[in-house]
Amino acid sequence: MQDNQSFSVKGVLRGLHYQLGKPQGKLIRVLSGHIWDVAVDLRRESPDFGKWAGFHLKAQSSADQLQLLWIPEGFAHGFLVLSDTAEVFYKTTNLYHPAGDRSILWSDPVLAINWPIEALDGIPLSVSPKDALGKHFLDAELPPVEVTHLV
Repeated sequence: MQDNQSFSVKGVLRGLHYQLGKPQGKLIRVLSGHIWDVAVDLRRESPDFGKWAGFHLKAQSSADQLQLLWIPEGFAHGFLVLSDTAEVFYKTTNLYHPAGDRSILWSDPVLAINWPIEALDGIPLSVSPKDALGKHFLDAELPPVEVTHLV
């Protein structure tokens, strides 16, 4: 539905982003550089609700195969740039919906995401003012429970 591309320098942490009302699934690809990508399950009906998974993603090279990461609708997403620079491309299943834009604090103690900050080799972490104001997981407005109907 929509293509997005971002360029960041080492130490930039983006997220944890998600949308209410018009959730986005995301197909992530690193065009240049190396990131550590995180997805958090926000689906209350899921047995993995509130759990996170992190993945090293690098640009394709002659030595590395193409790496893609699919993050379904109902997940928060963020990443940390580990290389000097990184260009990230992602396709989404829905258009950006500013009214539904939400963010969970990257350092939330309940989620306890193990960001590889030591890999920054002393370069300070850089978080946007918007992301620094993310909500704590227990206070965040999360997607509603999906109701399925038996036919």
